[in-house]
Amino acid sequence: MELRHLRYFLAVAEQRGFTRAAEKVGIGQPPLSMQIKSLEEEIGGALFLRTSHGVELSEVGRVFLPHAQKAVDDAEQALRAAQQAASGEVGLLRMGFTSSAVFHPLVANALQQFRERHRKLEISLSEGITEQLLADIAASQLDAAFVRIVTTPSAELGVVELPAEKLKVALPRSHPLARRKSLRLQDLAGENFIMVPRGKGSALYDNIFNACQAAGFDPQVIQLAPQLTSAINLVASGLGISIVPEAIEQVQLAQVRYIEIREPAPRAQLSLAYHRQSIAASRFAAHLQRSLRRAAAPADKDPA
Repeated sequence: MELRHLRYFLAVAEQRGFTRAAEKVGIGQPPLSMQIKSLEEEIGGALFLRTSHGVELSEVGRVFLPHAQKAVDDAEQALRAAQQAASGEVGLLRMGFTSSAVFHPLVANALQQFRERHRKLEISLSEGITEQLLADIAASQLDAAFVRIVTTPSAELGVVELPAEKLKVALPRSHPLARRKSLRLQDLAGENFIMVPRGKGSALYDNIFNACQAAGFDPQVIQLAPQLTSAINLVASGLGISIVPEAIEQVQLAQVRYIEIREPAPRAQLSLAYHRQSIAASRFAAHLQRSLRRAAAPADKDPA
């Protein structure tokens, strides 16, 4: 018994005749009659009673009707569900992020808009360090992640880079430099630095360290923090200063001030890394790229 047999049976039952049913399903009447006969032979009983006005359901046909209808409805529902999954409309998007990524306005807006447009798609969020997030994507334990390391795309790994983000100096409010509107990197020579370990965000660590060296000094790192948000709490306690992405300024503590760095200033890079085989992740990556183009559009327009 095949699904087409059930559809033919339902068409004959609805139209109460083979001629009209054949027109509805798009085949000739003789082939339709043969398909119904084949179905009846498999069942072991007649499904229809032939009358002068057409056909009517037999007792066997009346018993068979609701089950046949349910089977066809279930098949169509399964097809729609599979098509939605194939288009990324339903399913699960497993998204990872570094602790600072959630503060980036483009990340928050892209996730919110994507969730609103794909309400049947479940999105799970998990926080981690960059290396582990990339390892989880490679192991198919995550579909995508926002990471701080500049990653090279590959056949399996797609990458969407966000615009480079300004860095700011986070200082205890009681620090003498906290009264400045802006600072040069040279002004930080001799200060005690609080930084995230290199292994947990090498691009950010290297950018800061290299910029300081270009300014003529090696940063004096006296404390390592597990996450950027932890670094801000240590700054608030007066242990030292830190250089952090501009988005971290949303972490507002009464004991901390964020100061602009004069050019040439280091930048922070945030990227979306995603598994190309994940339909949902690929769909989100395309959505993020559109969001980035819209965000950049006003700056690209000629003022004239």
